[in-house]
Parts: sequence; C-alpha cells; structure tokens
Amino acid sequence: MATNVKSLLEGHASDAQALGAPGRDWLSYGGLRDLSTEVSASLRGFGIGAADRVAIVLPNGPEMAAAFVTIAQTATTAPLNPAYREDEYAFYLDDLGAKAVVLAEGYDGPALAAANTLGLLVLRTVVAEGAPAGSFTLIADGATGEALPASDPTDDDVALILHTSGTTSRPKIVPLLQSNVAASAHNIAASLKLSSDDRCLNVMPLFHIHGLIAAVSASLSVGASIWCAPGFDALRFFGWMRDAQPTWYTAVPTMHQAILSRAGRNADVITEVPLRFLRSSSASLPAQVMEALRETFNVPVIEAYGMTEAAHQMCCNPFDRQKPGAVGIAAGPDVKIAHETENHLIDGTGEVVISGPNVTPGYESNPEANAKNFFEADGQRWFRTGDQGAFDEDGFLHLTGRLKEIINRGGEKVSPLEVDGVLLDHPAIAQVVTFAVPHPKLGEEVAAAVVLIEGSEVTEREIRDFAAARMADFKVPRKVIILDEIPKGATGKMQRIGLAEKLGLVEPA
Repeated sequence: MATNVKSLLEGHASDAQALGAPGRDWLSYGGLRDLSTEVSASLRGFGIGAADRVAIVLPNGPEMAAAFVTIAQTATTAPLNPAYREDEYAFYLDDLGAKAVVLAEGYDGPALAAANTLGLLVLRTVVAEGAPAGSFTLIADGATGEALPASDPTDDDVALILHTSGTTSRPKIVPLLQSNVAASAHNIAASLKLSSDDRCLNVMPLFHIHGLIAAVSASLSVGASIWCAPGFDALRFFGWMRDAQPTWYTAVPTMHQAILSRAGRNADVITEVPLRFLRSSSASLPAQVMEALRETFNVPVIEAYGMTEAAHQMCCNPFDRQKPGAVGIAAGPDVKIAHETENHLIDGTGEVVISGPNVTPGYESNPEANAKNFFEADGQRWFRTGDQGAFDEDGFLHLTGRLKEIINRGGEKVSPLEVDGVLLDHPAIAQVVTFAVPHPKLGEEVAAAVVLIEGSEVTEREIRDFAAARMADFKVPRKVIILDEIPKGATGKMQRIGLAEKLGLVEPA
C-alpha cells in the first residue's frame, strides 16, 4: 500500500488514462509520472526543497490537479482559492511562510501582486498548444535560489497544508503528512470499491480537501481516471456527464440539489451514462435529498463524513446499506464519542472524536488549539471534531450538528440539522439552512432561510405552522426568510455561522 503521494502513482499501466478535461486529450499514467519527474527537477533547480511551501493558485481543471499531485511529490503544497482578494492572498501566503507561488502563464491578478509584495518566487505553468489535460512546463519569473540535489520527501514530511475556515476565529494551519494523504486516499478507495475501471467526474474545487483527496488522490491510488471540470455549473453538468462518461461523481449537498433541479430534463443522459454510485460529503446530506438522488439516478448514494484535519474521510455509508440521515460507519480512522468537556470516551451523545493514520499530527504553531482539540485516552491520541453525534445500534453515526452551531435558546438546545430535516419535508421548500440569531433575553433564537421549489408559493406563517405541527415549540423558527439563493462559502457549502449578519438580522460585530 502506498505511503506517500509519489507511491500513489506507481504500479498503474503507463497507457492508462489518468487526467481528462473538456476538449482535451487524456494524460496517461506514464505521462503523469514523467511530468512528476520533470516538475521535481524544475523545483529542485529553483532551489525548492521538501520542507519548502509552494502555494498553488490555479483555476479548477486538470492543471490544478496535476500541479497538486506533482508538486506534492517534491515539496509542501498549499492550494489557495483563486477567488481571494489581494489582502487575503497576502495574509495566507505570509501565514504559510510560502517560498513560492504557482500561477498560470499570463495571470496578473491579486495573487501575483501579493506574491511580489512579499518577495516570493513566482512560478508559471506553461501549457503547450494541444498538450494533454494536466500537462504543463514549470518556469520561473526572475531569479531563483541555488539548485538543490534531487531527493524525495519522507512519509513524515508535510505534503499538503490547508487552513481551517476561520468562521469564528483566526484560521488554523492544518499540516497533512505524506502518510496522511496516502492513508486517506486508500481509505476512500476501499470504501467506494474503486478500481482502474472507474472514472470520476470532478466538479469540486481543487483548493479544498474534498476534491483533492476524494476525487483525485483516491482515484490515482487505484489507477482510475479523473475528468476535471472547470468548477461546478449545474447548467453544464449533464453535458459534461455525457462527454466524460463517468462511473461516479462526488459533491456537496447544495450541488446535488442543483443537479436534481435539472435532472428531469436530462433523463436521457442519466440513462445513456449509467453511474455505479454517487457520493456526497463536506456537509450533512438531508435524507430527502438522498432519497431523491437514489430515485433519480437509480444507484447507491454514498454519504461520507469528512474534514480537513482527517485528510477528508472519517465515516462512509457502505454499499450494502445506506441510511438516510446518517453519515455512515467508521471508514478508515477509529471513530468514537467523547465527553464534550472532559477528556474521556463515552457511550451515547457527545463530541465525535477520531484517531488514525489519516489524522493531522496537530495544528501548526498553535499549542492552545492543540491542547484544546487533542487528548489521550485508551492508549490512543484523539482529535475532537467539533461535531456532536451518536452511534445507532448498527454502528451508523448520526450527527446532530456542529457544537458551535447548536442553538442555545434560553437553555434549550436546538439542533439546526433536525430543524432542516423537518422543513425540507414541506412540499414547497427546496433548500433550507437553520441558524441562530441573537435574542436579548433568551440568548439565541431559532431562524431559518429557505429557497422555494420553482413555481411554489408559501408564506412565512405557513412554514412556521408546518414546523409547529411537527416539533416542540422551542425548536420552531421564529423567523423564516424566503430567499432566491442561500449564501454559500467558497466550496459550495451553506454556512450557518455568520448568516444572521449576512442577512442583515444583526449588526456586524
């Protein structure tokens, strides 16, 4: 079994297809291995060593996938969101201690300005006309460092650095070792029963752990192929599906919902391109959406539970049984329940904790966060996920929400996920996100933002009455806002924290 990024590519047929993209020839595994050798030689020639941090700011697509896979075999990768502003790039590049940044040929946007201000080495991906998907040459803008001898990172070197979301505090730096990435790739491939015959249609952003590990790394670990779309676009999804001929795709729930909204008029594509399964992760998949996906595509819907600190996957619904509303069984690391404030494991409902070879060794330069989030128990080191949940009698994990998202209404604790599930049963509601708004006496009050099914009409009062008939009074949203679209984060996830401010329901802090 592979123990680092380089070894993920070994042993696969040289002529097997690895990376594809719209209107491009396929890059083979032999071609990808050759590219890895060329990139490694270039980086060492530029004076970049295994411990040096190389930020990658490229649009979604095969070059981004290839840049991550090849650079991670030589140095530490730090993919960044191409939509950031200059001040955001300046913060992240400085916080990372980046030595270089990889940009597309001709790019002169805010990432370049930030890199120049910080005095970083700028590297360009030059794509030759007619080159296979993902193929590029790496060149340097200006002077480089002294060349270094060829060498490979060890399994304990950092392959990938990502920041936490930083919704409520300064983002934390999450280093993931070569061994973490390889372990997670194998865990995902095993839980999805991936083989070299599979092909993933990737619509996930490749600056995020979901796309990097589940779509790209897990596929590469078994010699499968990845067809890289230029991002997510519900209007183009079924055209891509026809072109790519995938056996599966992975997405977040909001993407699945957008795909479902267009599935009816694309029934021919669903028939012509039969999937083996589809996958959902990065946020809880509402039971109603899981059922609709299963009915529409007539395949298993594999919901998984992941986070950056676990190099993505922690739990996964098995192929032989999917439980709507559950995030599956442990699928790689050990998954247990811990007391929410005391450092010991418990039965029943509490904080989800994990331990295993895919888990980060700890936040970088943040002893306070490490002391808060890691503890020793039963001879193992456990990481606190920040999620509340419990296992059922079959070993399936059910999440009740992020601990920091649980709404405390006058001492009564309300799970936003529970309220979401009730409101989604309303025939007029397509999407919902329940969140907290400040209350002068209760501390917090329950609110919900909803998007209606096209052509539907319903009032706030009718939605509240619907909820009141199905749950305790303290859980019923006191405020329901009907929107055309719910604000989402960079990865397509709906964000509960900070939503009250975004919607103008509370003064910004």
